[in-house]
Amino acid sequence: MPDNEPASGDDRADSTGRQALRADCGNCFGLCCVALTLTRSADFAVNKDAGKPCRNLQDDFRCGIHTRLRTEGFPGCTVYDCFGAGQKVSQETYGGKDWRRAPETAQQMFQVFPVVRQLHELLWYLTEAAGLAPARSLRGEIRRTLEATEELTRLDAGAFAGLDVAAHRDEVAALLARTSALVRATAPGRKKRNHRGADLIGARLKGADLRGADLRGAFLIAADLGGADLRLADLIGADFRDAELSGADLTGALFLTQAQLNAARGNGATRLPASLGRPAHWEK
Repeated sequence: MPDNEPASGDDRADSTGRQALRADCGNCFGLCCVALTLTRSADFAVNKDAGKPCRNLQDDFRCGIHTRLRTEGFPGCTVYDCFGAGQKVSQETYGGKDWRRAPETAQQMFQVFPVVRQLHELLWYLTEAAGLAPARSLRGEIRRTLEATEELTRLDAGAFAGLDVAAHRDEVAALLARTSALVRATAPGRKKRNHRGADLIGARLKGADLRGADLRGAFLIAADLGGADLRLADLIGADFRDAELSGADLTGALFLTQAQLNAARGNGATRLPASLGRPAHWEK
């Protein structure tokens, strides 16, 4: 993870086939530290324009305050995840030629990176979807979409400018929604709750039974989900900033990402999917 606090077990073998979708900062040219805009806020201590290197970026493309990001006022960096797009763009799209040695590539590279990052995020979800048994009737369609998305990430650098990534995201989102419905239908209990896009900021959901709930895009900022049962809940795009997950059960939760966990608070009793790690800043 780029400048994220390391999650325990992050170097484990990935049985889901998503290892290439994990950030490898050692093979990236610090793209997230240059290409993106930073806005001074609780997440970032400074303003920084897109295309301008962060003041903490070193000559070797590493972060000079990586171990102190939270205390130095950059918690937003610890929750960012490029899903492996950084090394894809650095080593494959641009053949290992960095923007410092080849400044003529810089502007284009910084525009390509966010596009590939979006595609890699879709690959993360699609790879998970392909392995969900209740959605086996969609497996062929999922795999074709997965392959098509992977092909898009391998376009020549100049071709990304004409790519309608938003339209592709919409197509993938519809397929993932169908996948989610099939999987969530297997959750036990009463009719599954629909909280899609709901404003649950600060909600008191401690110990709630949210098995199979649709929480796609829900705002769960600072919500208390301590001890909640989120098995088979669809969490794609849910905002978990400062949400309390201590003791919550997230095993089998759908489309959860490491970035979402890094944005939340939890402890050693929080149960996680095998493919994700426990953030270092969580309580033991």
